[in-house]
Amino acid sequence: MALSTLQAGDVLIRTLYSGVSAGTELSQYRGTSPFMKRQWDVETRMFRDGTPSWTYPVRNLGYEEVGIVELVGAAVTRIKPGDHVFGTWNHCTAHVMSEAEAAMRLMPAGADPRIGVFSHIGAVALNGIHDARIRLGDLVVVFGLGVPGQIVVQAARASGATVIGVDPLENRRALAATLGAHRVFDPNEGSIADIIKGETGGRGADICIEVSGAPLALAEAIRTVAYSSRVVAMGFFQGETRGLHLGDEFHHNRIELICSQISGVAPEASHRWSKPRLWQTAVRLQHEGVLDLIPLITDETPFAEAPALFDRLDKGDPNVLQSVLTFKAGQ
Repeated sequence: MALSTLQAGDVLIRTLYSGVSAGTELSQYRGTSPFMKRQWDVETRMFRDGTPSWTYPVRNLGYEEVGIVELVGAAVTRIKPGDHVFGTWNHCTAHVMSEAEAAMRLMPAGADPRIGVFSHIGAVALNGIHDARIRLGDLVVVFGLGVPGQIVVQAARASGATVIGVDPLENRRALAATLGAHRVFDPNEGSIADIIKGETGGRGADICIEVSGAPLALAEAIRTVAYSSRVVAMGFFQGETRGLHLGDEFHHNRIELICSQISGVAPEASHRWSKPRLWQTAVRLQHEGVLDLIPLITDETPFAEAPALFDRLDKGDPNVLQSVLTFKAGQ
């Protein structure tokens, strides 16, 4: 694009890195997202039978990009070439953004640009922390140590909680233990609920956060949390959710089950928190060292090799945590 064709108030961004979501994005790739099977009624916020809202080819893959500003329009004053900007532009090699939007998404000066790929998934995790309403000294158990679970572990600890991470994969448990979890457990080696209640005199965890989207993990979270306490469900459950016995602990222990999803923020904080603030905070907390997310990146793959990366993710390669597509100038 030539400077003469760029609108006066716009900036041209060349993509440097694009994070791949192993949850939401893979649900589109596999066709398991409800949007791929049913029609989303925007007015009533209900799924209905009919023509699916999304069909192949999927055009909204990718939601965590960061790039460098290459051109600015004639009227732009707050952005300059060389600035780094994070945002959502679907794995595209370049993107045109308004000055106002770019100014809201500027990376801190001197920051590793890769932290920008955690702007959205970081916001998802922070939203879950807000929905959990963690109190200083709480015992929090996090089920699922994929990328969002790892961020939740770090953010919960930063909020003053004692944090226990649960995941069947040893490499994910080890990483969580290094980056923030006080302890980690393999759910295949025994009942997490029995362990936690045994260690707390029968009380249970103050809060459980389910981040895997696995029905059995949610069922165990419900069993693990204390009487009349909160379980935050952050995982993206797809299709029928079997394994929940809602007449058991959920019913008799008056469990509060909260869905945390990034389409909205915690209602009681919505007058001061918004998605843009969550995005900005996720980036700022990394730059300040409160969150350490670069170690979550296990794969940096050239954009041209994206099909092979998606094949690995689809097959469930246990060694992939956060994968990132990389872009070269001129692509």
